[in-house]
Amino acid sequence: DELGRDMFSRIIYGGRISIMIGIVGSLTAALIGILWGAISGYVGGWLDNVLMRIVDIMYGLPYMLIVIIIMAMIGEVARGSFVVLFIAIALVSWLTMARVVRGQVISLKNSEYVEAARSMGASTMRIIIRHLLPNTLGVIIVYSTLMMPSFIMNESFLSFLGLGVSAPDASWGTLVNEGVQGMELYPWRLLVPATAMTIFLFAMNFLGDGLRDALDPQ
Repeated sequence: DELGRDMFSRIIYGGRISIMIGIVGSLTAALIGILWGAISGYVGGWLDNVLMRIVDIMYGLPYMLIVIIIMAMIGEVARGSFVVLFIAIALVSWLTMARVVRGQVISLKNSEYVEAARSMGASTMRIIIRHLLPNTLGVIIVYSTLMMPSFIMNESFLSFLGLGVSAPDASWGTLVNEGVQGMELYPWRLLVPATAMTIFLFAMNFLGDGLRDALDPQ
């Protein structure tokens, strides 16, 4: 690049950061969404209505605008902190996971093995953790792999705007941003990191499709 740094090394290092953000964001969204959706679907009644109305309200918020506002408010000192970026990206990313888990739990909570566990005096949390969640694990794993590309795209978008990963660290988004600035004279600075990110996003989508077929009980 213009500072004499090796682009291949920066793309590999930037890929580590982008993939880490995707993994941590997916795990955070999965943990919150699983807990929220499982409790809502199994308990039902007024609690289900309250929890799902909260999800509906948060769905109505402009997600990316809120993330941009958070990243813009924390200032230059904290902007380089990956923890803040994780929190900002995973803020409302668990909503769809909560709905998916809730639907699965509702379809399973009246099964015979759940009734047997309930008649033996098993607690609500034990039924959810030991009986319901293991039977929804396939859907959770597939959806988590499909969430990773969206997290990486969100991080790349924020870094492209200068609100994500800051120097001296790099991610695929910052490399694309730097490549755009010199794309007319040095097009490979844009094409190579963009190609690396595209290949990984395709790979994650193919992995999600493969897992969906492998874990489908039918």
